[in-house]
Amino acid sequence: MTLIHGFHLKNIRGDVLGGLTAAVVALPLALAFGNAALGPGGAIYGLYGAVVVGFLAALFGGTPAQVSGPTGPMSVTVAGVVASLAAVGVPRDLSAEQILPLVMAAVVIGGLFQIVFGLLRLGKYITLVPYSVVSGFMSGIGVIIIALQIGPLLGISTRGGVIESLSKVFSNFEPNGGAIAVAIMTLAIVFLSPRKITQWVPSPLLALLIVTPLSIFLFGDTAIDRIGEIPKGVPSLSFPSFNQYFPIILKAGLVLAVLGAIDSLLTSLVADNISQTRHNSDRELIGQGIGNAVAGLFSGLPGAGATMRTVINVKSGGSTPLSGMVHSVVLLIVLVGAGPLAGKIPTALLAGILIKVGLDIIDWGFLRRAHKLSLKTATVMYGVLFMTVFWDLIWAVLVGVFVANMLTIDSITQTQLEGMEADNPTNDLSNDDLPLPEDEQKLIEECGGDVMLFRLKGPLSFGAAKGITERMMLIRKYKILILDITDVPRLGVTATLAIEEMIQEAQINSRQAYVAGAKGKVKERLAKFGVEGLIDTRKNALQAAVNYLQKV
Repeated sequence: MTLIHGFHLKNIRGDVLGGLTAAVVALPLALAFGNAALGPGGAIYGLYGAVVVGFLAALFGGTPAQVSGPTGPMSVTVAGVVASLAAVGVPRDLSAEQILPLVMAAVVIGGLFQIVFGLLRLGKYITLVPYSVVSGFMSGIGVIIIALQIGPLLGISTRGGVIESLSKVFSNFEPNGGAIAVAIMTLAIVFLSPRKITQWVPSPLLALLIVTPLSIFLFGDTAIDRIGEIPKGVPSLSFPSFNQYFPIILKAGLVLAVLGAIDSLLTSLVADNISQTRHNSDRELIGQGIGNAVAGLFSGLPGAGATMRTVINVKSGGSTPLSGMVHSVVLLIVLVGAGPLAGKIPTALLAGILIKVGLDIIDWGFLRRAHKLSLKTATVMYGVLFMTVFWDLIWAVLVGVFVANMLTIDSITQTQLEGMEADNPTNDLSNDDLPLPEDEQKLIEECGGDVMLFRLKGPLSFGAAKGITERMMLIRKYKILILDITDVPRLGVTATLAIEEMIQEAQINSRQAYVAGAKGKVKERLAKFGVEGLIDTRKNALQAAVNYLQKV
């Protein structure tokens, strides 16, 4: 086993080019996410996170071509951490530097949680979150990003969550004309730049290079808000603060861990698709966890697998972890050499870039079609979206997963019960849908209406158990019960108990009962439960029924 998953030296040129291109895309986004997450003075911490997480996640992760760094969902979560701390008494007017130790404690804890997820091999389960939940959540994140940038777009200072931020915009509605002009220029560039240009220079970087000098020429240094002074040199090691706010910090760390895991592994699936490779989910979680834990120690914003940067990396030739590491080294060089220039970037410019990011995150295709596909699916998706925006990120996912799974179980149960037919010449149930072979039909006719044959189909979950029992309660006039489970590949524990109960009830009422067609693990489970009357085939069970009736 190699230290770096998927690493080889056969594609150095492609990896260097891919990493360089990804860095060009990552630079403005990292600054924008830092500013969005931590407010004034926070842009540099987005860049720190891009350097640390990008390098270590590539080095230790399990997705060869993936590029990691701060993302929209992670920055929104960090902004939520700041809001949560403010809600319990941390002054809102603290600068990014003052509140940073508390936030970084959550980042370190989140990284450690991700490492534990990987060690426990939970990667394959995290990507099983229903698409309706993922879609609603990601669309909610997009809405949050857009809502939080309305203030900076207008030149109005805001902090806090969606409702608080928008309330402050309306209560202090004094737009800054210069900020609006900068935002309009930025939006025009990121939305209208020709593809012939953006394939060489990404539109966020193009906006950065054009609008920043224009803003200085038109408005000077003081008329509009700017990022401000950026510390020179590489980030320094600083230990986070674990104090009386630990419960909030712990919860925030768990949210960051779960969100980062989902975000990264979904991007890993995208990377697999476009690079024709296969990632290692558990190793990817460990790599992301190491990256985030160390980023927290160097005051870096937490990160995850970044879809746009990963896609651009692959399309530019990157195929191994070397490309992600090159991306980080390039950003580090920029950090060391271009800090003073970055301090001149207007916050309204970053707001314009983030509004484009927010619009791209929203799952417009599914939003438009969800109600046509299924009312239940649409309800889950829109419910998660609104809970994400107006309530809580982690609870939105938990409630969404719970409701989606309950609806799935109900749907599976109905399908299982629809597949269950009763064959009995004396009742009104039709045999046309599931005709028996001629020799078995003759055996049923010989029984003269005294046999009840239930044919069960599909994996029987606990949801089907209740339906099976209820149907059995409706049919009383029979001497022999045959449960045919030939087409049942799996039995849940509750369904097994339901079968056992039906056999026992038949015996209590002096009826003969057989279970036909059990094989493999289904037969082993029934035997372990002590279920009597197991017969290898349905035909043999019908023959046993005929023999029994002849004796009585």
